[in-house]
Amino acid sequence: MDFTLSPELLDLQQRTRAFIAEHIIPLEKDPRCTAHGPTEDLRKEMISLARKAGLLSSHMPSELGGLGLNHRAKAILFEEAGYSPLGPVALNIAAPDEGNMHMMEVIATAAQKERWLKPLALGEIRSCFCMTEPSPGSGSDPGMLATTAVRDGDDYLITGEKWFITGAEGASFAIIMAKLEDGRATMFLADMDRPGIQIVRAMDALDSCFPGGHAVVRFDKLRVPASDVLGEPGEGLKYAQVRLSPARLTHCMRWLGGARRAHDVATRYAAQRQAFGKSLGEHEGVGFKLADNEMDLHITRLAVWHCAWFLDQDNLGRHASSIAKVISSEAIWRVVDRSVQILGGQGVTHETIVARIFADVRAFRIYDGPSEVHRWSIAKNILRPHTQAR
Repeated sequence: MDFTLSPELLDLQQRTRAFIAEHIIPLEKDPRCTAHGPTEDLRKEMISLARKAGLLSSHMPSELGGLGLNHRAKAILFEEAGYSPLGPVALNIAAPDEGNMHMMEVIATAAQKERWLKPLALGEIRSCFCMTEPSPGSGSDPGMLATTAVRDGDDYLITGEKWFITGAEGASFAIIMAKLEDGRATMFLADMDRPGIQIVRAMDALDSCFPGGHAVVRFDKLRVPASDVLGEPGEGLKYAQVRLSPARLTHCMRWLGGARRAHDVATRYAAQRQAFGKSLGEHEGVGFKLADNEMDLHITRLAVWHCAWFLDQDNLGRHASSIAKVISSEAIWRVVDRSVQILGGQGVTHETIVARIFADVRAFRIYDGPSEVHRWSIAKNILRPHTQAR
């Protein structure tokens, strides 16, 4: 693998870094940053800035206003965007919209792209992805899907409840996973203002980086035309992998930027703060933490870049993305946790950005599959050739 960045990628990296530093980081203390993410007013303001800078929706093709970046190039830009908790939102590459855009680009019809994907890629609207359900419905096991879709003439009637639905509040449309009468999972597109959709309540969470936060969403005989099925009926779980493998990796890219920010803040503090006749960083207890941070950031970047290369070979990358996700989520957590420790009292306050990053990244070991489930999946792949040979 060639690790050299082309002149074009280096320029994109520097432009994104400068944009985040000049335009987005100053907004981090804006009162429109709430416990449930930036407000719609702030989101639109940042989207406008990114559009003017030519950095909006970089993962989308040029005909949808993007830069058409491959996964390797996204790894560079998304890391820079993630240097601020607001960066991915500003560049319209935050979850769940980024993953939804990618999946719709691959499987949506021309009419669906015109109606939903185009305004989403332009940053005019937001979306949500409705898959996770309360017990006894599907969580990490999609085979437990409980939400139903019953055929009624030319329509489907969807009934069920979802929770931990990121961005539901304020979203213009949803991608809903439901099972048909024969049990096969299917995806549906539906405007959020349709009769039969109810946001039951907001869910308070540690993180505050996603517009709209997280919510419980209920469907009560939601009528969806058959023309609004996303892809083919019964292929929902297959299409979910089109979305989830790249989406796991883009989470890694974005939060790598956040971990690097925490490390930078801790490094500056360790270099400047004096104790017992020398800087904190000159004490082994702190200096070794900085060294461990640097190694964890390096390992994470290598795992991300390798998986990005894998996906650029038109491979689904389930195994590679699981490996990258576990390595990244756990290494990133260690980096941010050490950074909090180095900062001492400041690390657990909002005097710096680190406490906010700390709260955001803890969920990373759970979102898009907890580490335990990915380890189980990795183990199955390791053992498969041996069990098949029996």
